[in-house]
Amino acid sequence: MLDDFKIAESDNFSKKITGKEYNSVFKKIKTYIYPQLKENPFFGLNIKKLKGNLSEIYRYRIRSFRIFYSIDMEKKIVFMLDIDKRKDSYRNK
Repeated sequence: MLDDFKIAESDNFSKKITGKEYNSVFKKIKTYIYPQLKENPFFGLNIKKLKGNLSEIYRYRIRSFRIFYSIDMEKKIVFMLDIDKRKDSYRNK
């Protein structure tokens, strides 16, 4: 589709996702999650918009991990911000 979003990764996200800790979900992110977010980053079973001060950020749930991203509607870009284990993810945000 011509209206698909593009994916951009922050330096932090790029470094984390290639680490050992995230090795089990790396392939799924690239082959399943990215195509889904390119098509519609707003809605899905595992997508939720955060609230309060973080209302511009979305989270994608994958197993025991959380991926955090924001969306630039003007440029049609999904910015992958961070990934964390669930138990640590909301402490840092």
